[in-house]
Amino acid sequence: MKATGIVRRIDNLGRIVIPMEIRKNLRLNQNSPFEIFTDLAGEVILKKYSPVKELGSFADEYAQALNQSLGHIACIADNDNIIAVAGAEKKGLLNKQLNQEIEKLLEGKKAAHHTQPLALTADASVTYNSVITAPIVVEGEIEGSVILASNDPNEQMGQLELKMAETAAGFLGKQIAF
Repeated sequence: MKATGIVRRIDNLGRIVIPMEIRKNLRLNQNSPFEIFTDLAGEVILKKYSPVKELGSFADEYAQALNQSLGHIACIADNDNIIAVAGAEKKGLLNKQLNQEIEKLLEGKKAAHHTQPLALTADASVTYNSVITAPIVVEGEIEGSVILASNDPNEQMGQLELKMAETAAGFLGKQIAF
């Protein structure tokens, strides 16, 4: 763990204010869910909760199925990072922070096809010529996304890929809701 040097007191309602610097750094907003852990040493640990990450190997298998069916790179992401990848070098995408452009595109809560070069990750190490994004929505909140990407100029994605991404996102959203 990394010490911040910041000390806070619990108020009379049992609340602690998380400093703005930490909220910004961890990309936390007003409704960010947390898991709370305690250990034998008496430490309380707050961990940002990701329901999409809880899908674990199921997300990996679903990405594999999309890749095998469509032949395109398939990613499943929570609101911050790509958590499953199939059809590409995993090292370049897995656990990388999502590009803010993709986050903005998902805010509309609709699947979209992007034909301009677009990077999937914040480090913009690789851009893709064709990208489809579909938000995973649970109880009206965006919890993650299904992303299909291609760099092959001879294979443009279309309505089939858009519908497959929407279907995958809807299915994953239902799995999270249970």
